[in-house]
Amino acid sequence: MNINDTLDALLKAALKDDELRAKLLATENGGDPMADFCRIAEEAGFHIDLGEFFALNETMCNNLLKSTNGGATYPIDDWGDAYGQFISSLK
Repeated sequence: MNINDTLDALLKAALKDDELRAKLLATENGGDPMADFCRIAEEAGFHIDLGEFFALNETMCNNLLKSTNGGATYPIDDWGDAYGQFISSLK
């Protein structure tokens, strides 16, 4: 299972489990939100490696830059934020 599939499965589980959802949402207020998120996901049985999570962000941003008409020269803030998008989906 790739990270996108794992995040999708985690999202579906969190939308059905109020306790898991609350724990994941609470990571926004922590000192290291993405690391806390990965730890909680792991505890719930969903392996998400922090490095892989950062790589997903980089890939998303790079793909969007390549797909921009004529090619953009700089990324737009928050384009590559898989964590933020996941949290928004939970709200």
